[in-house]
Amino acid sequence: MVGSRFGMSLAWVVLVGVVGICLFANMSGRVAAVSGRATFEIIRERLGPRAGLANLGASFFINLMTMAAEIGGIALVLQLVTGIGPLLWMPLAAFAVWIVVWRAKFSQLENATGLLGLSLIVFAVAVVMLGPDWGALTHQALVPTVPQSENPVSYWYYAVALFGAAMTPYEVFFFSSGAIEEGWGRRDLGQARVNVLVGFPLGGLLSLAIAASATIVLLPQAIEVTSLSQVVLPVVQAGGTVAFCFLVVGMLAAFFGAALETTLSSGYTIAQYFGWSWGKFRRPAKAARFHLVMILGLIVAVAVLMTGVDPVAVTEYSVVFSAVALPLTYIPILIISNDPDYMGSDVNSPAVNGAALVYLVIIVVAALAAIPLMILSGAGA
Repeated sequence: MVGSRFGMSLAWVVLVGVVGICLFANMSGRVAAVSGRATFEIIRERLGPRAGLANLGASFFINLMTMAAEIGGIALVLQLVTGIGPLLWMPLAAFAVWIVVWRAKFSQLENATGLLGLSLIVFAVAVVMLGPDWGALTHQALVPTVPQSENPVSYWYYAVALFGAAMTPYEVFFFSSGAIEEGWGRRDLGQARVNVLVGFPLGGLLSLAIAASATIVLLPQAIEVTSLSQVVLPVVQAGGTVAFCFLVVGMLAAFFGAALETTLSSGYTIAQYFGWSWGKFRRPAKAARFHLVMILGLIVAVAVLMTGVDPVAVTEYSVVFSAVALPLTYIPILIISNDPDYMGSDVNSPAVNGAALVYLVIIVVAALAAIPLMILSGAGA
């Protein structure tokens, strides 16, 4: 958690990332709703098989890393509650994800995990209960500086990682594929925009609350977060057992929901590129290869975790590589959203294109800087 090391000085990255993912998701959702075509189906057709395959390979790799990180997160939360090591919980968590993906309806997946995930608002409640110096927190956020104890290279490494976390490609794959799952059309563009402008900013506010709680409790004691048990300390200090229970429910829902989304995204990307039958709206027997890809993805994710790799480290690397791969999905969506052959009169407006081009520069700079910053900072050490 960057708040335990940098305070609120990276809050600006969360804001930049939230605006970026809103812009990106809105374009991809609009493309899906207007054209009725899946993301990777269009990418393959628009860019050609070779460029599309390179895009697919990078996106699927990042998605697989993220899937492993989320399953590891579920296991760590269960370890926190039961005291039983995560290696036992990892295959059980993956099995639970598969059962829910196999049996539950798409709307049930979204609604259940989304509502339970709201329990994470306990972080915001904890910040208020801790009674911080609001002026100091606000000053750190509005006038960001690198703490004297930190290396500027590490600061920028974590800035790129936070940006990658805010704009992970799987969120866009899931959102745009969900538009087709739910049968969106032009009439649904307004609702889609509301979903984007409510859901992603709410996630950003929760990220700021988590950072603020760490800034208040962990930063003054020089406690650097290396385990999930340290993440919960500010909430437990503020609200005790009751707050801890809310936090556990919220974290389980958040990790489980993200694992569902990444699992579905793995099936979406492969099936869409190769033109296979796909989607929760189809019976498994009618989309067998789509479901097989998801099962194999879960098996690979668990196999990686069972080597003993730290799920926290997998999470960190996955968001950094998300930043590296982001241009591969952002650029095609930007091109297609301006193509009247696909979009008709619903191409990007001049204002959207202006903002999209600004973000194109930011995304390319972040992608080019990510690996050098990782090497120079020793992965933020």
